[in-house]
Amino acid sequence: MLDTLITGGMIPDFDAGVMKPANVGISGNKVHFVGDSEPAAREVIDASGCVVSPGFIDIHMHEENFAEGRQYVIADLMLRMGVTTALGGNCGIQYQPMAEFRQNVHALHGAPINYMIVSGYNRYRYVLGLGHHDVITRAQQDQIRQFIQKDLEDGAIGISFGIEYDPIMTTEEMLYACKAADSPDHLVTAHYRTDADGAIDSIREMIRIQEEIPGKYQISHLSSCSAFGQMKEALDMIHEYMDRDPRLDYDTYPYSAFSTYIGFTTFDGEDPMKQWGKDYPDLLLTEPPYENVRCTKEIFEDARKNYPNMLAVAFAMNEDEIRMAVADSRGMIASDGIISGGKGHPRAAGTFPRVLGKYVREEGALSLVEAIRKMTDAPARRLGLKNKGRIFEGADADLVIFDPETIADRATFTETALPPDGIRLAYVGGIKALEGHDILCRTAGNVLGINGKIL
Repeated sequence: MLDTLITGGMIPDFDAGVMKPANVGISGNKVHFVGDSEPAAREVIDASGCVVSPGFIDIHMHEENFAEGRQYVIADLMLRMGVTTALGGNCGIQYQPMAEFRQNVHALHGAPINYMIVSGYNRYRYVLGLGHHDVITRAQQDQIRQFIQKDLEDGAIGISFGIEYDPIMTTEEMLYACKAADSPDHLVTAHYRTDADGAIDSIREMIRIQEEIPGKYQISHLSSCSAFGQMKEALDMIHEYMDRDPRLDYDTYPYSAFSTYIGFTTFDGEDPMKQWGKDYPDLLLTEPPYENVRCTKEIFEDARKNYPNMLAVAFAMNEDEIRMAVADSRGMIASDGIISGGKGHPRAAGTFPRVLGKYVREEGALSLVEAIRKMTDAPARRLGLKNKGRIFEGADADLVIFDPETIADRATFTETALPPDGIRLAYVGGIKALEGHDILCRTAGNVLGINGKIL
């Protein structure tokens, strides 16, 4: 007898490119039935009118900062928008070494979602006392390689770089660090060196790194790199290279505003907003004493000096180019979700429902099955998760049930944690972890290593 039978729903068939009706049965932590009949089950869920999808996989988010207290914040937001597996440690900044992250999750008896982590290169520059513009020595590079190798031994699946955040960092410095990740299974992710006018050269640099490493290279959040007038050229370049070498890929998020810390090098310069054709009021601050306050020059300078770890949101990108990247035949959807003190950008709570509501249902920019593929199957294959990302007998029972007619993001730039509409249920490892907005289980997830090994 099955534990759960979900009846009447539509599931994605990625090979045929269609949605099709099917009942889905769960036993333990696996999908044990997919078909037309209705085998006996202890619980039957009527999903008529709904989509039964693989749980969404967020290949670019920023994990819990357990230094702020041993609790889950962003993982709860992820689960509420249907994410069941997420990759943290991106942009060169993981909040704690891999072993410590695992210990914290185990101490909490699991997590709301499955976590994977990449080792953040920039963080280890800061551990050694290097500033954003400090040249690194070879001895220091060797020390960082040792830190990274320890993270990889403890289960990290690769390395991340935040090139823009430490602009003194050279391509050669990154390639030297990449030698720590010497397996084809390792993933290297990177936040570009420069956006807007520098976007195309930044992509060229990242392609060069891909050419010289054995693993896969992920261009992070292409939306905030190239949606300033360069997106078509960027996508054409990426497509041309991927046709020769599919190890390269990218992710993107569905908002025309980016977010990062106000003290970071992103905002260096005499009048930094001008580089995007914007002015100070196009920058929103997120925490006291400037929570939900638009900048003036004076507020900007005070925040940079006295609150450098405050997240800021810059309304700077072109919506038509965001749509272009979301609807592209390549790439994946990712949130780049980051939270500080519970505050931040609505992408941490709304990314996946926003794609399904705004870009699929309302605008028809891409089909429902294609959007789901970019949220599930594509990142699962990228991360070597053979039992996730698709619904088949033997797959992990990570599932999300949503209403395609009502799913929508509700989080806003001033109320960043509002849960979405239209998500009915989510299962993590066969456990019913979410019903509506209510989290039923916060310990169903695991920390995963390369190819999805439970750590």
